[in-house]
Amino acid sequence: MKCFIGAPIMAAVALALATSQAGAACDCAANYSNGEAAATSGASRTLYRTEKRMITEERCETRYRTVYDRVPVERVVNYTKHVTEQRQKQVNYTVMVPSYETKTRTYTVNKPVWETRTREINYTVMKPVYETKTRTYTVNKPVWETRTREINYTVMKPVYETKTRTYTVNKPVWETRTREVAYSVRVAVPYTKTINVNTGSWETQQYTIPGRTYHKTVRTPGKWVYNAATCSCCYCPGSCCKIECTTEPKVCCKKVWVPRCETKEICCTKYVCEPRTRTVCYKVCTMVPECKSCTYQVCRMVPECRTKTCCYKVCKMVPECKTCTYQVCRMVPECRTKTCCYKVCTMVPECKTCTYQVCRMVPECRTKTCCYKVCKMVPECKTCTYQVCKMIPECRTKTVCYNVCVAQQCSKTVTCTKCVPRQVAYTVKVCVPRCVEIQVPCRIVTDCCDPAPACDECGAPAGDCGCKG
Repeated sequence: MKCFIGAPIMAAVALALATSQAGAACDCAANYSNGEAAATSGASRTLYRTEKRMITEERCETRYRTVYDRVPVERVVNYTKHVTEQRQKQVNYTVMVPSYETKTRTYTVNKPVWETRTREINYTVMKPVYETKTRTYTVNKPVWETRTREINYTVMKPVYETKTRTYTVNKPVWETRTREVAYSVRVAVPYTKTINVNTGSWETQQYTIPGRTYHKTVRTPGKWVYNAATCSCCYCPGSCCKIECTTEPKVCCKKVWVPRCETKEICCTKYVCEPRTRTVCYKVCTMVPECKSCTYQVCRMVPECRTKTCCYKVCKMVPECKTCTYQVCRMVPECRTKTCCYKVCTMVPECKTCTYQVCRMVPECRTKTCCYKVCKMVPECKTCTYQVCKMIPECRTKTVCYNVCVAQQCSKTVTCTKCVPRQVAYTVKVCVPRCVEIQVPCRIVTDCCDPAPACDECGAPAGDCGCKG
């Protein structure tokens, strides 16, 4: 299709190229071999040439394609069905049946018997006896009196006085002196000595590591089984089994250090102290006495007597007599008698009989601190009946239901789909190329010079038509 469309485009490009080449020559008249001239007007005329062009035409074609129809087909398939079947069996088992036995035993309890008695109790109480007394006492009453007196006192009055004094100070004078100082210098002295050196080298040794034993699970080859229900083949894998495998032994290399002793001569250096002398300058400070004088002020305290008058109060205590009355309470003992009733508990033995059930307890030792009261108990004999439970094994039989899976062969009809091919016709539009001849105007030629020789193929002047000679 692309080739058919591109053919007219190529023809149009060739026509444009030929026209441009024809315009470059002189505008002389040209004679065509076929002698066709469309029009003549005075001194100019239009020339035509015949050109072949490819065109495409649409045409309908009938083609066929294969279509698969799905047709249902019935097949009979045999299969195995597992049916659960219920069965019964007799099972023997043992149970513990309680057996009760009545026993009688005699025991002693203390029964309280209450008795009312009377007794005389003598007790003493304190009876208050009130008595009135009078007493006289003396108190001191304060009497304040104001008095005046003169007080002599001394104060220190400062008196300032100027004095001059002479003192001696030491003035430092520095002097430079020289002295000889001895010192030591460490001088390096080389020497050689022989030593033993522990050395060695690395050697490569080979050793073998045995192979590792392991278990590997391998599946046997499976097989393809046709499934009639789905009209397809299913792959059934084989069974799995364990095999024992051993890996190959591994050869490894390791480096081992081999020691050896060697003797070497080494160069050493020792330092020796060498005494030397040098001159050192130092400064000496000499203190020279120098006299100086200064003026200072002295403060001297001079005592001065003064007098002042002050008032003060004097307290004088004057005795005064007073009388007061007070009451005294004195406790006098008095004897009385009262009668009180109290109960005395006397335990009288009494025999009773009771029936009770005994549960066997396991003794466990524990310790606790408790407060308790002690009561004097009188023994009493009693008889009681109790029941003892003893477990006796008894064999029984029961029927148990259980399920059993039974294989049962069955068959069923399955509808499968079968693909049936058939041919279906359809119409397709096809582009068919066709070659046609058309008249194409070339250019206008004026009669200004001799006609040029014409081309044998197209009739245009030779060299201007663009035809390949």
